Amino acid sequence: MNLKSLLAKPFAQLIYSKTQKGMLQAVEHQELIFKNQLKIGRNTLFGKDHSLQQVADYESFKQAVPIRDYEMLKPYIEQIKQGKDNVLWKGSPIYFAKTSGTTSGVKYIPITKDSIPNHIDTARNALLCYMAETGNNAFVTGKMIFLSGSPILERTGKIPTGRLSGIVNHHVPAYLRANQLPGFETNCIEDWETKLNKIVEETINKDMTLISGIPPWMQMYFDRLMEVSGKKIGELFPNFSVMVQGGVNFEPYKAKLIESIGRKVDAIELFPASEGFFAFQDSQSANGMLLNTNSGIFFEFIPVGEIMNAHPTRLSLKDVQLGENYALIINSNAGLWGYNIGDTVKFVSIHPYRIVVTGRIKHFISAFGEHVIGEEVEHALLKAMQVHNAKVTEFSVAPMVQQGKGKSYHEWFIEFEQKPNDLAAFCETLNGVMREKNVYYDDLQKGNILLPLQISVVQKNGFIEYMKSIGKLGGQNKVPRLSNDREIANALQPFIIQ
Repeated sequence: MNLKSLLAKPFAQLIYSKTQKGMLQAVEHQELIFKNQLKIGRNTLFGKDHSLQQVADYESFKQAVPIRDYEMLKPYIEQIKQGKDNVLWKGSPIYFAKTSGTTSGVKYIPITKDSIPNHIDTARNALLCYMAETGNNAFVTGKMIFLSGSPILERTGKIPTGRLSGIVNHHVPAYLRANQLPGFETNCIEDWETKLNKIVEETINKDMTLISGIPPWMQMYFDRLMEVSGKKIGELFPNFSVMVQGGVNFEPYKAKLIESIGRKVDAIELFPASEGFFAFQDSQSANGMLLNTNSGIFFEFIPVGEIMNAHPTRLSLKDVQLGENYALIINSNAGLWGYNIGDTVKFVSIHPYRIVVTGRIKHFISAFGEHVIGEEVEHALLKAMQVHNAKVTEFSVAPMVQQGKGKSYHEWFIEFEQKPNDLAAFCETLNGVMREKNVYYDDLQKGNILLPLQISVVQKNGFIEYMKSIGKLGGQNKVPRLSNDREIANALQPFIIQ
């Protein structure tokens, strides 16, 4: 055991103990964060526009601050871009995290001096909690890959601007720099396939101990490594023991990733976004991710069925219920107020508060009133895969609206790693589980409004080719699981083989 590994051990135990204590004080921490945000927010332009000086408690806050998306926040962002201070938070942001939205085009998300620790410390804490719980600290002595966007930052007015992962790259602690891969020049490559080839070249002969990224990216990386080396990942990297992932539900990718590795490795799930680092897996034995309740974010929760209402029910942490799907709303020390991040979550534990991500508000199918969400399709697909011994690389679902009663259906676009022996039986199982999971979907089939779902088989690497065709291959880009229209479905047509 080297010095770095020895020094990590007591620090990991300290953070783990602090996390364990903090998880039992979550509601109190949220109340303190709320009061502090009000105190600072009252002196901002936003605070004056929303009369925060007159807000005394959460009930009056809900009256003063409406739920908003980026478009509603944009006028304030524009003033910050023009050089104005004290707009959404005290002073000026130290960065803009630049991200592309589905409806808003390019978004500029403020990161402040107060909010940057939320992004940096949470990732660190997830690893330290893992070390303390499992006793595995040997991985800190090997090479670790943290896929990021280009660390080159441009300026928007006076504010450095770039992708969040590129910004965070500038804050990697010095003690990890020597272990971090890929190199700076490789991280600056914009073309994904060129970058991936360079990453493989840099890492294939190294002692890789930790690999992190979103699951589809990791699978592409593993596929390329196996193609070049002819070896499983676990054989190629014998000391590889920790896989850190987030961004999408891990379960649909898990079987293929583990098969590519060829042996068991521990996995740590994270829930980061440009707007904040919301949750992390603090335990290998507990279900879900620990909500980040003491890191500068005051959380609100809206029952998913009410998210489109003019005046939806808004709940603070103390009032949430197990098993209910909520839209996640944040108020942060980056100056995001009543901000709908677009993700839905469900609590799997209340003491402590642990969540799973169940989908995206904009990613649903309700072309016929069925209200199908990501959690349901992922559950159904996993069940069908287990029953029929199939493996899926990627998938997406869209409605097929046909004229006339009993002609419409849901079309599933599936790229199989291992096809089921009987595709029709697989389809029947998938449809049956969907009916069990969603009562509206079941009723529509009973009423002959919807036909059973149909599967269009996508060619090998078809989804990669699709993402390449729209300029979104690699990085943090993800294939939407659900669409309420045919835009993605139509773009996938050239890649269908059955």
